Amino acid sequence: MAGDILQITFLSLYITGTSTLVSTAIAVPLGITLGLHEVGSQKLVRNILFTLYGLPPVLAGLLVFLLLSRGGPLGFLGLLFTPLGMVVAQVVVVTPIILGITTSVVSTVERRVKETAHVLGADRRQLASTVMHEAAAGVLTAVMVGFGRAISEVGAVFIVGGHIEGQTQVLTTTIITDVQQAEYAHAVGLGAILLILGGFVYALLFRLQEKTLP
Repeated sequence: MAGDILQITFLSLYITGTSTLVSTAIAVPLGITLGLHEVGSQKLVRNILFTLYGLPPVLAGLLVFLLLSRGGPLGFLGLLFTPLGMVVAQVVVVTPIILGITTSVVSTVERRVKETAHVLGADRRQLASTVMHEAAAGVLTAVMVGFGRAISEVGAVFIVGGHIEGQTQVLTTTIITDVQQAEYAHAVGLGAILLILGGFVYALLFRLQEKTLP
């Protein structure tokens, strides 16, 4: 039993950590670009992002399932019912959140800093550097929110992973099945582990965020 719990815990950390890192790598550079540059379609882009904020995880899981299924366009990759497929599902859920928050943070800082930077004679490169320094704490907040969404995800990973014993079991999906089977003590224990893991990672990110504050 202890070995099973360790396996489930490590797999949860792997999937959550990997999906958060991939989402951050995609969303932060794009969010910075959207936040720093005024483009004609920016309002449309933001409206799309806000819509994706509310993308139901179950729907995201279904879309990824259809993409990765044997008859889907990416079925040849063989990722369905695998940890990597679960990472893909979480990336679909988490990326819009980090992207939207990063864009909002950078654009807000850019407007506040722009006038001062121009008065001081800063060029575009110096302006971008100043904005990024000021927005760093906010961008880390975006990553923290994304991690929180990933570690608590159930629907998408359940559909794409299938909750296969010893292969794609994670903390959240195991808690759901434990409740269905009336194994409440085990579910509460896994919930405590999930809470501790989240608190530990948040503490690390918060310390990093404090270092970026002016």
